[in-house]
Amino acid sequence: DAMLNLVADESDRIDSRFLEPACGSGNFLVPVLKRKLTTVHNRYGKSDFESKHRALLALMCIYGIELLDDNVAECRANLGEVFAEFLGPAAEPEWSSAAMNVLAVNIVHGDALSMTTREIAPRPITFPEWSYLGRGVYRRRDFRFDTLVKMSSFDVEDTLFSDLGK
Repeated sequence: DAMLNLVADESDRIDSRFLEPACGSGNFLVPVLKRKLTTVHNRYGKSDFESKHRALLALMCIYGIELLDDNVAECRANLGEVFAEFLGPAAEPEWSSAAMNVLAVNIVHGDALSMTTREIAPRPITFPEWSYLGRGVYRRRDFRFDTLVKMSSFDVEDTLFSDLGK
């Protein structure tokens, strides 16, 4: 919570994206989703249609990479449970199906250092970028993780971890 409070403007925004490169069972991503779903409830709680669609968008904006396949499954299950809890027991089964399909591509069994999947034939990690176009319509664009990292504006002298007073 203390870390999320430092970036509260982002963690409370439904469409802000979070990537945990060593997500484990989701101990960081679950609180992020809960905060986003609180925002959904506060803004769209009076409209069942918008509330469900915005909740799915909140889930779509959470990403993780994990080395261990059992942790990947647990992370997906934990996030899916939070999503299902938000929608309630009366939610149509297609919402659960949509959530599981999103989590299958957003929570990746891979190695964040090598930027590849953990398969017999490793592939570059690819993440979908989801956007909500309104009226129940979403758009998906895929991006390779290694390409996104290389697009960073930092170079050797000006890294994310250097303190050059800028």
